[in-house]
Amino acid sequence: MPEPSAGTGTTRLNKRMAELGLCSRREADDWIARGWVRVDGTVAVMGLQVGPGARIEIDPRARGQQREQVTILLHKPIGYVSGQAEDGHEPAVVLVQGRNRWKEDRSPHRFAPAQLKGLAPAGRLDIDSTGLLVLTQDGRVARQLIGEDSGVEKEYLVRVAFGTVTANVQAAFPTAQLPRLRHGLALDGQPLKPARVDWQNPEQLRFVLTEGKKRQIRRMCELVGLKVVGLKRVRIGRVTLGNLPLGQWRYLGPEERF
Repeated sequence: MPEPSAGTGTTRLNKRMAELGLCSRREADDWIARGWVRVDGTVAVMGLQVGPGARIEIDPRARGQQREQVTILLHKPIGYVSGQAEDGHEPAVVLVQGRNRWKEDRSPHRFAPAQLKGLAPAGRLDIDSTGLLVLTQDGRVARQLIGEDSGVEKEYLVRVAFGTVTANVQAAFPTAQLPRLRHGLALDGQPLKPARVDWQNPEQLRFVLTEGKKRQIRRMCELVGLKVVGLKRVRIGRVTLGNLPLGQWRYLGPEERF
């Protein structure tokens, strides 16, 4: 079924609900199937097309289900993949266990195995990278962080080498190349969005990106003659890694927003 329908100005209901930030498309389909969604007073059916002025009402049971969903912040170690297990490497979600919860987590949530159902990474962090990884059951969070229109910043600390130079790399690296990292590079035939890139110290760069192509920072660095020897994500939006210990996790607090 087309989205939106040609010439009618309508949009499929699940897409409209996601655009309004009510839920993810998958959640919308689940709620519609359960009879929890009404459009202009009538129980919605799967595949319904709605106009921009349609009145969408959500059953309180759906809201209750949504409130129980959790978002987890994990300090991912090197050696774990973000998503599904691959090439013999375990997915980072295996670290989400009661014994790995940060003892300083002040969230009122109590850990339960049901929280692992549907828990998926909202963005990737390479196997050889460490730092902040978001795992969520909430489709709204996933859309905010990895949706097509997402502009949420991700901040990284990146240790680099330039040829055989591993100390005071800043002095050896051509000054004119730094602006290329900020804007002007392309990957996979597409220009990259502007980035903020500055020296954090003589061996480490600080990157702030608003997109996340596969192995983007490593590939960007290669284009200007740098080799990444260490990469750590320290912030996503307004949420920072902070003092969260390596291999441990905490819940996203109710007052926190990306």
